[in-house]
Amino acid sequence: MKKLIFLFLSFFLIISCEAQKKEVSAIRGVWLTNVDSKVLNSKESIEQAVNLCDEIGLNSIFVVTWNKGMTTYPSKIMKELTGVEIDTQFIGRDPLKELIEAAHKKNIKVIAWFEFGFSSSYKENGGKILQLKPEWKSKDKDGNLISKNGFEWMNGFDPAVQNFMLSLILEVVGKYDIDGIQGDDRLPAMPSEAGYDDYTKELYLKKLGEYPPADSKEMNWLTFRSQILNEFGKKIFDEVKSLKPNVIVTMAPSIYPWSLEEYLQDWPTWLNNGSVEFVFPQVYRYKISDYENQIVEIKKNQIDEDNFQRFYPGILLKVGDYVADKKFLSKMIKVNRNNNIKGEVFFFFEGLKNHKETLKKIYTDKAVFPNFN
Repeated sequence: MKKLIFLFLSFFLIISCEAQKKEVSAIRGVWLTNVDSKVLNSKESIEQAVNLCDEIGLNSIFVVTWNKGMTTYPSKIMKELTGVEIDTQFIGRDPLKELIEAAHKKNIKVIAWFEFGFSSSYKENGGKILQLKPEWKSKDKDGNLISKNGFEWMNGFDPAVQNFMLSLILEVVGKYDIDGIQGDDRLPAMPSEAGYDDYTKELYLKKLGEYPPADSKEMNWLTFRSQILNEFGKKIFDEVKSLKPNVIVTMAPSIYPWSLEEYLQDWPTWLNNGSVEFVFPQVYRYKISDYENQIVEIKKNQIDEDNFQRFYPGILLKVGDYVADKKFLSKMIKVNRNNNIKGEVFFFFEGLKNHKETLKKIYTDKAVFPNFN
């Protein structure tokens, strides 16, 4: 009898503690890739990954939906364009659908991450898309295909390319019970070396009365092209909201102003002009002083106070052989909390395995995904 009473009281205390667990409004998420990760390779591994996220206390998963010129879901658009309906390693399955179903059972939101954006391939000279659509090539001042850090690019200034990208986004929004969509440092983005195609040069001539300068980072030329991308970002937002008003639009750009100088991403403007609901700048740093300095810079000079709660930093957990150590991770999150930032998004899922217990100890409160509206 005493044993039963003890068990009952223990159970009651556990339930009471959970009920009293402090709740905060915050995004705590992770990027889930199909590179250096096997999570999307089976329904079972997807369910295991979702369970780990839930155990840690994450409330959102940003899953790769578009990369390497292919989709991680069966796409009618890609089948018509290239004949390849889905990333060939997923033929016969729908990993996006499987993830949404598993995550929603745990009240975890799923955001479709269009990782490659306007990039058509990686070290494949443009890949199949640009073989089929050579008129979509982006060009530098010498007329060569734009390749930056191994990524080859379509011409994101071209309305036809923009419409293709938008059609993929709307296909996902219309077909799936998705919670949001996301671009990153390749959407809306273009290398600042780009824009020397005939269409963009003529557009510049029409508006400014002269052809673009040879200096790809001349300020007027940077601003002109970034404004084209700003307008496209707003179009993405408006089209998504028109189709499904409750689907959120998020972006994970590079750090500003480097983002503008290198990839024409003027993301502080995105917050101000209503093109995005949340931003997750990639504050990928390897020293705590560098991380803290960047957070302070963003807070003081890049985001208005009214928009600050729409900002959550991207934190680098793992890339290649690098794994952030536990003390460094704890310090970065402490910097966030000291600056009234209650959440973060981790790159990428595989790094969670190294930090499961650390994050469980840090996330003692429950994070409820913010209702932006």
